[in-house]
Amino acid sequence: MVHFNKINKAKALKDGPKLTADFFRQGDGGAEPVREWLKSLHQAEKSEIGKDILAVQFGWPLGLPLVDHVDGDIWEVRTKLVNRIARVLFVVNGSTMVLLHGFIKKSQKTPKPDLDLAKERLKRLKGLK
Repeated sequence: MVHFNKINKAKALKDGPKLTADFFRQGDGGAEPVREWLKSLHQAEKSEIGKDILAVQFGWPLGLPLVDHVDGDIWEVRTKLVNRIARVLFVVNGSTMVLLHGFIKKSQKTPKPDLDLAKERLKRLKGLK
């Protein structure tokens, strides 16, 4: 697991986060699908994913093993949980990390439906759909 404590913590805290994190909002009610997904997880899993997102906020830009480029403007936060693997797909919009989609990974490659959903949300975020 790579967390906030793996980057230069003292410098990061002094300088503050390089990115703020925000949830993608959809629909008239402003539903936040990644927040809802996170709420469905066990507390320990939420905590691990949150630590990794925090590490990205303070350490951006980062690479493997914590962050990987997926496609176009889409990146992923890679979190190893006790018995499974979680991914949070995001885009950097200015100085904001917008969390587009979160899921539990069940195969080696990012499933096409999960990537397509993130791409669709990115289009909506950009006002293209």
